[in-house]
Amino acid sequence: MQVCESTISSNLVEVSDLLVFFVAGFAASLVDGALGMGFGPTSASILLGGGLSPSAISTTVNLAKVATGLTAALSHWRFDNIDRRLVRRLAAPGCVGALLGVTVLASVDGDRLKPVLSLLLLVMAGRILLRFSRPVGTRVEVDGGPAQPPELRGTAAVGLVGGVTNGLVGAWGPVVTPFLLQRGVAPRYAIGSVNTAEVAVAVVASGSLLVSVGGGGIDVGVIAAMLLGGVLAAPLAAWSIRLLPARAMGVGVGGLLFVTNIRELVSAAGVGPVRWLAYGAVAVACALAAARPHLPHARVAPPAAPPLPSS
Repeated sequence: MQVCESTISSNLVEVSDLLVFFVAGFAASLVDGALGMGFGPTSASILLGGGLSPSAISTTVNLAKVATGLTAALSHWRFDNIDRRLVRRLAAPGCVGALLGVTVLASVDGDRLKPVLSLLLLVMAGRILLRFSRPVGTRVEVDGGPAQPPELRGTAAVGLVGGVTNGLVGAWGPVVTPFLLQRGVAPRYAIGSVNTAEVAVAVVASGSLLVSVGGGGIDVGVIAAMLLGGVLAAPLAAWSIRLLPARAMGVGVGGLLFVTNIRELVSAAGVGPVRWLAYGAVAVACALAAARPHLPHARVAPPAAPPLPSS
C-alpha cells in the first residue's frame, strides 16, 4: 500500500512538473512572439534551475524553438509582419554563430559553465530591461507595407553574435531585436523577421548539439510540454503585437530573468542573505525602467523614422 501511494505521489509530481514546463513554454512563446525576445532566456533559466546540464538545456530550448518558431513564422507571415530582406541578412550569419556556440558548449565542462551561463542570462536580462526602459520607435510604412529598410550596417555581425548566444543558452532575440529597433525598424517587422530567422538558427544549433553531445540528459516529456505550450501561444502572440503593452511586458520579463538567475548564482556561491539585497536592487531597477519615459529630465523621443527612398 505504501509502495502504491509512493508511486502515485511520484506520478503526480511528474505531471505537476510537466504542467510547469507547459506553462513555461506558453508564457515564453507569448513573450517571444510579442517582444521578439525572451523564449530562450526564460526557458533556459527555468531549465537551469531544474538541474539540467548546459548542453541538455540548449538542445531542449532549441528543439522547442524549432516547432514554436515555425508556428510563429507562419503566424507573422499571415499577419504581414515579415521583412524578407532582414530575414536573409540575419539567418546565414546566425547559423554560423550557432555552430560556434555549440562548439564551445561541447568543449567545456558543464558544471563550470553553469555560472557563466547564468551571468550571460543576466546580461540578456539587462539588455531587455534597458531596451524597454525607452519608448519603442516607429517606422514609416508605404502602401500598407514596410518602407524600404535603411542600409543596416552591422546586421550580419549582430546575427553572428546572436547565433553564438543562441547556441550557448538559446538567446537570440535579446541580441538581435534591440539592434533592429534602435535602427528604426518598426517593432512588428523587427519581431516578425527575427522570429522567422530564428527558425534556421535553432535548427542548426539543435542539430549540431545532437550530433556532438548526443541525447544525454534530454527529457522528451519536457520538450513535448514546452512544445505544446509554445505552439498554442505563438498565433496569439503574433496577433497581439499591436495590442499588448510592449514596454510593460519587456520590463517584467527583464525583472523575471534577473530574479531567476540571481537565485542560481547566489545558491552556487553559498551567500544566501545577499540574494535579498539583489532582489531589492532588481525591484528598484524595474521601477526606474518603467518610470524612465515619464521623468521630466529624461524624456526620450522615439527614434526618427528613416527617410523614404528617393524615386
